[in-house]
Amino acid sequence: MQTRKIGPFNVSAISLGCMSLNFAYGTPPPVAHAERVLLAALDAGVTMFDTAALYGFGSNEELVGRVLKPHRRKITLASKGGMAGVDVAGDGKLVRIIDGRPAAIRKNCEDSLRRLQTDVIDLYYMHRFDKKVPIEESMGELSRLVEAGKVRALGLSEVSATTLRRAHAVHPIAAVQTEYSLWTRNPEIAVLQACRELGAAFVAFSPVARAFLSGKLLDVATLEPKDLRHTMPRFEPANYAANLKLLPAYLAVAKEVGCTPAQLALAWLLHKAPHIIPLFGTTSTEHLAENLAAADVKLSPAVMAKVESLINQQTVVGNRYSAQSNSEVDTEVF
Repeated sequence: MQTRKIGPFNVSAISLGCMSLNFAYGTPPPVAHAERVLLAALDAGVTMFDTAALYGFGSNEELVGRVLKPHRRKITLASKGGMAGVDVAGDGKLVRIIDGRPAAIRKNCEDSLRRLQTDVIDLYYMHRFDKKVPIEESMGELSRLVEAGKVRALGLSEVSATTLRRAHAVHPIAAVQTEYSLWTRNPEIAVLQACRELGAAFVAFSPVARAFLSGKLLDVATLEPKDLRHTMPRFEPANYAANLKLLPAYLAVAKEVGCTPAQLALAWLLHKAPHIIPLFGTTSTEHLAENLAAADVKLSPAVMAKVESLINQQTVVGNRYSAQSNSEVDTEVF
């Protein structure tokens, strides 16, 4: 597996997001199957595994921690805080809360360390910028976690270039994680360049557009009722039907290149810039192997330009998030 640099670490050029192993996309696979996917990724050369306090309100971290603990020295372990499940009403029911106050960040981190069964988290992200708390205040606490040896490097998720620069002035930012794919191009406005200038890696989540670019999700009616994509405007039936019209030409390019549609999506990201690290999720060992093979796909400038002209912010129908979710992110918008 090729590697790319993220802070002090060299990690697999394509890395694994663990969220879907038990969260967000309907009924999760059996625990034993999820464990097999994690170990198959490790065997295939994946060295960065990404989770968060929010995913399954901690259960995803518990899964990752339990399975990968024997292999801890081989991997770069990434997690996120500042957004977690909180028992607001005192009735035992957890609610998703964004909280960038120092006390909340420290508690999130300590809880994650316990669930991950580790003494230190290699890369710790602020999952969302809490707009009620100055970024400098949140970063101050994150930097203290580094000083205390609980965290090795810091990252931010879903932030603008302005917020990134303010945060970096307090403590070096090793990585920014934001959705980026052919059909989500917002990072191209400013964040990609800001990361390049500051020496931060850009970790691109949902690189296959939540399965759209795999060419296999042809009917959103097949998604389970609790699938997160039902809340996303691009997956509303009318919008998705319009977006499906973009696929035939895209699939033809993949055939021309000699790769699968998912591999084309991942290879496109790898070719965009050397500081970009695609972060994909899967519950399938077959898709795992398929996606990792994208590191060997070569794309010409002509192919890059062709797919970019086919699928972009002008041709895709619908926002990536609902109005509520959009209000919680801090990214530039075309």
